[in-house]
Amino acid sequence: MLKQGDVAPEFAVKDHTGKTHRLSDYRGKNVVLWFYPKADTPGCTAEGCAFRDHKAQYEQKGTVILGISFDTPEENQAFAKKFDFNFPLLCDVDRTVGLAYGAADDAKAANARRVGVVIGPDGKVKEWHAKVDARAFPQEALSRLQ
Repeated sequence: MLKQGDVAPEFAVKDHTGKTHRLSDYRGKNVVLWFYPKADTPGCTAEGCAFRDHKAQYEQKGTVILGISFDTPEENQAFAKKFDFNFPLLCDVDRTVGLAYGAADDAKAANARRVGVVIGPDGKVKEWHAKVDARAFPQEALSRLQ
């Protein structure tokens, strides 16, 4: 598993709008990666809305939020529209990024772990959390950012 100080694995993943995001695109900022196995899993509404509702506060701290699911772009697009998400939802359908970050036990979303990762402006892991609480993590991560 990743630990503090590790170089965060690079990725190039499309979001729900079709735009490709690379971790290196955000060098110089804090990045919060939020892995949620499937957009329709219980609790996702609460966690997604918590990030959505705190987005301005994250931005004030120079932090970008990237949600990563194992859904298709179309599924993420429908979810973003339904809940008015205003940050990228990346579509890790083959679990490549999830596996690199320890967010999946195997190829079945039902067996995936919810993982939150805070990456510093230098591209290194500041925090890695397994089995994060879907409702509490957005505020907890925000409170620890410098």
